[in-house]
Amino acid sequence: MLYFANWKVLLICGICLLGVLLSLPNLFTPAQLAYLPSSMRKQVALGLDLRGGSYLLLEVDIAAAQRERLNTTIDSVRNTLRDAHIGYTGLNVEGDAIAFTIRETDRVEEAKRDLAKIDPDMTVEIAPDGAGTMKFSTVATETRRRQAVEQSIEIIRRRIDETGTKEPTIQREGQDRILVQLPGVDNPQRIKELLGKTAKLTFQLVDQGITVEDARRGRLPPGDEILPSVDEGRGRGGGAGSYVVRKRVMVGGDTLTDAQATFQNNEPVVSFKFDSIGGKKFGDATRENVGKPFAIVLDNKVISAPVIREPILGGSGIISGSFTVQSASDLALLLRAGALPAPIQILEERTVGAELGADSIHAGAIASIVGVVLVIVFMVLFYGLFGVFADIALLFNL
Repeated sequence: MLYFANWKVLLICGICLLGVLLSLPNLFTPAQLAYLPSSMRKQVALGLDLRGGSYLLLEVDIAAAQRERLNTTIDSVRNTLRDAHIGYTGLNVEGDAIAFTIRETDRVEEAKRDLAKIDPDMTVEIAPDGAGTMKFSTVATETRRRQAVEQSIEIIRRRIDETGTKEPTIQREGQDRILVQLPGVDNPQRIKELLGKTAKLTFQLVDQGITVEDARRGRLPPGDEILPSVDEGRGRGGGAGSYVVRKRVMVGGDTLTDAQATFQNNEPVVSFKFDSIGGKKFGDATRENVGKPFAIVLDNKVISAPVIREPILGGSGIISGSFTVQSASDLALLLRAGALPAPIQILEERTVGAELGADSIHAGAIASIVGVVLVIVFMVLFYGLFGVFADIALLFNL
């Protein structure tokens, strides 16, 4: 006769009981789970094929990110040539390169040496007649592509996690595409809006020396740009819903450490906080420009342009505008998750219904019951008492 020590029997029984307790929450509805202790509310998360949900195929616009980096580099090219007192014309972005012409052909080599120091990832080519280009090398372009997609995946994951979506699938597809599966999300509109925004926040000075109308007539100064306002009814200098702002970014949103939706004067606003480096830049920028309007720019649109009344030295501030409670909460979410390195385009969108999954679950349950009953009968008939023991183990495994 087989003998088992009591402690072994108790240990096995305890493990089986624990398994049953941990499995029980799957038998309750979400409403019933609210009455259970928090430690017993975890259920098996069903995937997109069983629960239904949303399927999105995204593409990272690498070309747009590269154009933005080229536009940023133009200021460095302009300053480098000016400091060296080298005359130039036609400085602009053409395709995937910065194009320019050196007026003094005898200083072509000097200009080439100076420009090569701006960015080691860029190659500089200047013809004997002074026509030149600067573009990123093939290796640098591929590295940027890979980094942009990897960073986009991480930021998309943060944004989705902030919404409370459980068990999302986020993975790379090909070179510059990202697959997103969101089980249980029947209306993906809000998720699309959150993922479709680059959420690049910058603080730039408004140029008070020129109106929007004059700028649009061709008098836009070098280093300035015209940006639309989020609120089309506002604007500065005769251009409804637009501002002339300096391209130089005084402070970037990449130095933010926190952002929260809150209320000020009974209106929704977004409070933000910088890290030590960002706080110093923000403090210096506001101290040096008291009395001037400071544009808060999100994805190349001006949210607001308040006048700096006094230096803001605490490393924190408030973004106000025509916010609703939901839009303020979404903006805070985007700022906390970080800006995408490149714009995202939605190539494919599908909403998967839960009906097929429900049929699969029902069919699986019926098959499991029939299979277990047949196995129990077979084990008892052929193995007797030991078959009963095996059947008990089978039930616990089930």
